[in-house]
Amino acid sequence: MLQVLRLNYNQLSGPVPPNIFNMSRIVDMRLADNENLTGHIPGNTSFSLPMLQILDLYKNKFKGQIPLGLAACKHLQILSIPGNLFVDVVPTWLAKLSQLTVISIGGNELVGQIPAVLSNLTMLRVLDIAVSNLSGEIPLELGKLMQLTYLHLSFNQLTGPLPDFLGNFSQMFYLSLMSNQLTGPVPSTLGNNRLLRLLDIRDNHLHGDLSFLASLCNCRQLQHLDISNNPFSGSIPSYFGNLWTNLLVFEADKNNLVGGLPATLSNLSGLLAISFFDNHLTKEIPESISKLENLQALGLSGNSIVGPIPEQFGMLRSIIRLELQDNILSGSIPDGVSNLTMLEYLYLSYNHLSSTIPSSLFYHSNLIALDMSHNSLTGTLPSDLSHMQNMDKLDLSSNLLSGSLPNSFGQVAIPLTYLNFSHNSFKDLVPDSFARLTSLATLDLSSNNLSGTIPNYLANFTYLSYLDLSSNRFEGQIPNGGVFSNITFQSMIGNVGLCGAPRLGVSPCVDNSRLTSGRQILKFILPVAIIGAGVFVACLYLMIKKKNKKQPHVTASNGMADLISHRLVSYHEIARATKNFSEDNLLGAGSSGKVFKGQLDDGLVVAIKVLNMHVEQAVRSFDAECQVLRMARHRNLIQILNTCSNLDFRALLLQYMPNGSFEAHLHEENREPLGFTERLDIMLGVSEAMDYLHNHHCQVILHCDLKPSNVLFDEDMTAHVADFGIAKLLLVDENSLVSASMPGTIGYMASELAFMGRASRSSDVFSFGIMLLEVFTGKRPTDPSFVGESSLRQWVLQAFPAKLIDVLDVKLHQGEQMRQAFHHQKKYYFALVILHWLQ
Repeated sequence: MLQVLRLNYNQLSGPVPPNIFNMSRIVDMRLADNENLTGHIPGNTSFSLPMLQILDLYKNKFKGQIPLGLAACKHLQILSIPGNLFVDVVPTWLAKLSQLTVISIGGNELVGQIPAVLSNLTMLRVLDIAVSNLSGEIPLELGKLMQLTYLHLSFNQLTGPLPDFLGNFSQMFYLSLMSNQLTGPVPSTLGNNRLLRLLDIRDNHLHGDLSFLASLCNCRQLQHLDISNNPFSGSIPSYFGNLWTNLLVFEADKNNLVGGLPATLSNLSGLLAISFFDNHLTKEIPESISKLENLQALGLSGNSIVGPIPEQFGMLRSIIRLELQDNILSGSIPDGVSNLTMLEYLYLSYNHLSSTIPSSLFYHSNLIALDMSHNSLTGTLPSDLSHMQNMDKLDLSSNLLSGSLPNSFGQVAIPLTYLNFSHNSFKDLVPDSFARLTSLATLDLSSNNLSGTIPNYLANFTYLSYLDLSSNRFEGQIPNGGVFSNITFQSMIGNVGLCGAPRLGVSPCVDNSRLTSGRQILKFILPVAIIGAGVFVACLYLMIKKKNKKQPHVTASNGMADLISHRLVSYHEIARATKNFSEDNLLGAGSSGKVFKGQLDDGLVVAIKVLNMHVEQAVRSFDAECQVLRMARHRNLIQILNTCSNLDFRALLLQYMPNGSFEAHLHEENREPLGFTERLDIMLGVSEAMDYLHNHHCQVILHCDLKPSNVLFDEDMTAHVADFGIAKLLLVDENSLVSASMPGTIGYMASELAFMGRASRSSDVFSFGIMLLEVFTGKRPTDPSFVGESSLRQWVLQAFPAKLIDVLDVKLHQGEQMRQAFHHQKKYYFALVILHWLQ
């Protein structure tokens, strides 16, 4: 007799009893948002809900096809099953359920095109098929759905133009088509949707000018408009200011817009956020923008805007986020900025700002991030920064600041994680007040005039992973423990008075109590020592010369790696080692730089990764790789031996891997094929390296670009995971995600990394799984045979388990190799277990 079953928003898990889908009186069934309900829903023979009107299974883990039994539910009005694991096409039988008003089936593994027959559903008000893998054009027939109020087709692979019929929906209030491959101009008919509140068309290939904004002036209810990441061109029209005051958010980032912001922008008094970052705007910021009293976020970074920051900015009393970095702004920072008491994020870096920083700015207790780096700011900092109790990032590097460092951070520890005062003219000691900055992960005080000893308390900072004190006047012993256990000599270079471990390129510390007696002995021993040292050097020279004649190329053993890491390597030595960066020494090249084989002055053969300094991401790659490799030590990880870095040149010296990459051994025809057990042993080595990075290091390191070309072999064919240029550090709990601004390689990326730039342990595991399939099938995930919606993973799944032998690499079928594979059945079945897990 049950008619209503609502178990949504609980923590139920496991399979659903099949009888639940066979209750003849049920009208309303809601199991949404339990997250862990699993299994297949019975087929049409066991599915009988003849009275069903509402089915809500949102956000669980149901899999298989969308249940065909729903085709018999003639009274169905609401179908909500997004956020599951259904694998299917959009069923055409939906068109026969004439009572449907809501279809929400996105967030599943749906493929194919949007069926045109859905136009038969004349009562349909909501159509949501977002976050799927749909392709093809938006069917023109959907223009018949005159009752439609909500259309969400984002995060698909839809192509073609925006149909004119999108302006025919008089009841439409939500239209989102973001993250597709749509082309052409935006039709002016969109302005016919008078009730439209949200229009999101970002991340497509739409083009043309912004003339369509004129028609949107008819949409009095419009609140959110996002056209970012399209190649729109031209200037921002003055009638932009005629959009209604209900508009809350306007985003036009990453386009090709020129000119400047129109003064009429001030008419949009309801605006909360406006963003034009990464365009080609050049004109000054209009003073009228200060009239937007409700504005909370202004993003103009990445343009070529000139002129001063308007004095009237102090009237933006509601502003929380102000991003003006990467422009050509000049003049001083207005005193009025100090009036912005709600301000949390202020980014002014990479401009031409001069004069002093308003001291009152440092009294803002709400500030979370303050970045004024790479300007020409002068003056001193306040001695007391105790008011900045919420500060997370403070970057004042590359300016002309002077005086002493702040000597007070108050009595309560500030949650500061990033502090960069480098490339200024600060002097005197590092104050004791810095001991309160226990949350620091990055501290850069390099290239100043600081003196005294390095504070011992820095060794007790649990989270501190990057420390640079180079090019100062520090003296005395370098502390031990903590960050100093993994620090390199580049972080200490340029401080002639330091002493400590030889690996840091400094002199060993002298015991003062023995200094006097040592001087007495020295006058007797010194002459003998000089003579002995001369003989030793001469012998050593002859031995090295003789050895180099016999063995001109010496690769880096652990001992020699230690030696090279303890000395400076200059640009000129690198130029000599690579024969002036000759093409004959080139091992590989990419957008971020080139890798050369080089023989250093001491005969050591290394791989030298030279960064392209004109590519900003390459510099970030250098920093990421240095940060990861200097802390990580594992037999299956590539080892950084040294670096060479200055303002115009950056290079990494890495272990030379004479046996090339895993990619080459798998796919190049002139290579001896790797056997089954060899491949398995290599993948076990890769898995151990990834397990170390994920679970056994002091910080969780995400690789973000795991693939066969990033696995290299030494002279013993031991696998080494390499290329950490886009690695990320995961500093919180194991389920957390980090943003990956440089995504990995197509075919190996998990969907959350490919589409949203979100990296986690799971995304690395996904890449490992794809790589595992490639290793044993011999097919790349980008193989031309995988067309349309097919993929390497689906191809293996279709063969599993009965026909698994059919997808194995043909090279493994050849004679002795295959017999050896079956001889080692234990390892073979282990591989099958892994393949089974991957499905």
